Amino acid sequence: MKSIRFLLGLLLTALVLGPLMMMVWLSLNPDEANITAIIGTARAFFPSGFSLQNYREIISDPYQPFLRYLFNTLFIAVCLIGTGVMVNSAAAFALAWGHGKYRQWVLALIIAVFVIPGEGLTIPLILMVSRWGWLDSYQVQIVPFIASAFSIFLFYQFFSKLPAELIEAARIDGASLFTTYLRIGLPLSKPVIATTAILGFLDVWNSYLWPSMVTRGVEFRPLSVAMAAYFGNQQSYWGNVTAFAVLMALPVIIVFLIFQRWFVASVVGSGVKG
Repeated sequence: MKSIRFLLGLLLTALVLGPLMMMVWLSLNPDEANITAIIGTARAFFPSGFSLQNYREIISDPYQPFLRYLFNTLFIAVCLIGTGVMVNSAAAFALAWGHGKYRQWVLALIIAVFVIPGEGLTIPLILMVSRWGWLDSYQVQIVPFIASAFSIFLFYQFFSKLPAELIEAARIDGASLFTTYLRIGLPLSKPVIATTAILGFLDVWNSYLWPSMVTRGVEFRPLSVAMAAYFGNQQSYWGNVTAFAVLMALPVIIVFLIFQRWFVASVVGSGVKG
């Protein structure tokens, strides 16, 4: 039984890592003719050359400035995740431990918004930001997505399971709801913060529809839109395309490795045990 599980795990690992390794090997192959000959065959899964030429061409391309695209995407992701964690967690804590009957109605409204496809709000949203003069800017890719129904609900699920004794003790000591959130709720919610940070980072990194509609040039364009434009212009240069893809995937892998301990804890089922 153990050997069967080991073989199944090995097969699953090969299925997951195989395409990634093929992409890496092709990106390190400087011979475009050789890449064209082996792509789509089993030989593509094995190294057939080693050179950083494709990476140098990607980084030094004046028409598709990769470093500018990378800065844009990282800036948008950091601003969106940083403000989103604070706004969404504060809103969730107020819904979990605030006063008033409004909380259940607001929570029901948040859940209702969560089930609405984001594409259905694209046209009204783009009309609004166009009137505000936000097209082709950073804020048009950040501000509309700071508040997230999914993140609020995720934080609410965590905060609602906190021991009531902790919150009551803070209230007896005279702490306001916001102070209780800062000193108790936020420090205890690291697993949820890690989960929302990773999912939010992936969402920003893979976002294509909205940035393609609101950006026009390279000044504010993120990597996802640049990747599509680059692939359309360089279809025959698979070495460069795969090098671009590898460079685009590296930050995602790094972020996951940084937060993976808290992410796994949250997925398994984190909670505060009293």
